[in-house]
Amino acid sequence: MSYRYSAQSVNPKATQAIDQEKIETKGPMPIRDSHQSAGEDGTGLASSARSMNILIVDDEANILRTTSIALKSMGHTPFTAESSRRAEFILAEEKIDAMFLDVMLGNENGLDYLTKLQNRKEKIPVIVFTAHSSIESAVDSMKRGAYDYIQKPFIPDEIRQMLAKLARSISLERKVEDLQEQVADADATIRLESEEPTVQKTYDMAFKAANSEASILILGPSGTGKTVLARNVHQRSPRATEPFVTVHCPSLSKELLESELFGHLKGSFTGAVKDTWGKVAAAEGGTLFLDEIGELPMEIQPKLLRLLQDREYERLGENRVRKSNIRVIAATNRDLSSEVQAGTFREDLYYRLKVIAVEMPPLSQRPSDILPLAETYLKHFARREGRKKLNYNSTAAQALIDYSWPGNLREMRNVIERSVILSNGDEIDASDLPDDFIADENGGPRPGQLISLADLEEAHIRRILAKSESLEQAAEILGIDTATLYRKRKRLGLT
Repeated sequence: MSYRYSAQSVNPKATQAIDQEKIETKGPMPIRDSHQSAGEDGTGLASSARSMNILIVDDEANILRTTSIALKSMGHTPFTAESSRRAEFILAEEKIDAMFLDVMLGNENGLDYLTKLQNRKEKIPVIVFTAHSSIESAVDSMKRGAYDYIQKPFIPDEIRQMLAKLARSISLERKVEDLQEQVADADATIRLESEEPTVQKTYDMAFKAANSEASILILGPSGTGKTVLARNVHQRSPRATEPFVTVHCPSLSKELLESELFGHLKGSFTGAVKDTWGKVAAAEGGTLFLDEIGELPMEIQPKLLRLLQDREYERLGENRVRKSNIRVIAATNRDLSSEVQAGTFREDLYYRLKVIAVEMPPLSQRPSDILPLAETYLKHFARREGRKKLNYNSTAAQALIDYSWPGNLREMRNVIERSVILSNGDEIDASDLPDDFIADENGGPRPGQLISLADLEEAHIRRILAKSESLEQAAEILGIDTATLYRKRKRLGLT
């Protein structure tokens, strides 16, 4: 078989250097040339792709040698194998980024080996070498998972262009993975299941309502996972393939918030320099999530009511009525019923929003969920930081359970991320947690624990008495008179 790219086509100096090294094509070591720098082989190629370890699998020594020279000139490290058996040996010893594979390996079928490669846990991009007479094999190789193919005879520039294309594909895949990680990192994989029956009932109700068109109102303190629940309801609904659009109601002024929601025409207000579609239009067919709906200005509330009731709206500065096909989910940390009584929230809008109402309780009311949630966050951040064996020791686990979590899931996420970054070894200790989590040296109660006020008072008085030089000094620190402290000390049996 004749090839345009042969040993005679390369620079004699490069060929001489290779001959001097007496390259053994059967070995797993990379082909190296201490006398040659990139581009010195006469091809004039400068690699536009990152440096890669590339395995060439071909039963012809000439192809192994000349392809290796081309790869070295582009800044890559070539490895060579004349059979699948030798290739497997190299794959076991070296980290290979890509492979060139001949469809005919002597008595072997390269396509059968390609199929075997696709079953590996760590996938390797495979570029197939094929001859003019075996285009059908090239097509078959693509069906079996090959990245691409190069037709023999080939020239070095075809190799360079193929690897540049592969490098772009790898870069794009990594960008996609990074974006997926960023999306996942935003919510850090909050568990939407609970050991607490009341919380699980909340989830079950919300997910059951997902298949309906009813508006859902999610109540609860900040940081309890209301946004995550809303997104999961959307993902379980018939609208899952359509947009999920969020509007954070407190973030904008009345005028800008109205424009953000419904859009505007150019010139409809100062600064409206062009026509703009709002979030309602952006959510068409999907779900509009109104976060902190309790902050919605009274002037906008009738327009939102119209959207919910009649499924229609108008852009600012426009007289045309537009129809909308969206599902609305709202969330708030306010008591909207009290807002209605105070006249700061429309009663009719309130009832339109709460067709289905679910409440996310604070983390302090979910003691059985604390460790499972903390474990979920730990796995997430440990994986991100490359510390997959990390776990909590018993002291840290107890500190997490005892803490009151005033910031709820948002605080837990930050605490666990911090502890993963600052901890040493394979265990997170209580000392790796913020100071608020560390118990006092006497092992007594501390603020934030689920204990009575009387128990907390007793523990505090004990600590102050232990650290004070006199009863008078202790009373001054506690802000009470000496007689009151004396009575408290006697009642608590601290005499």
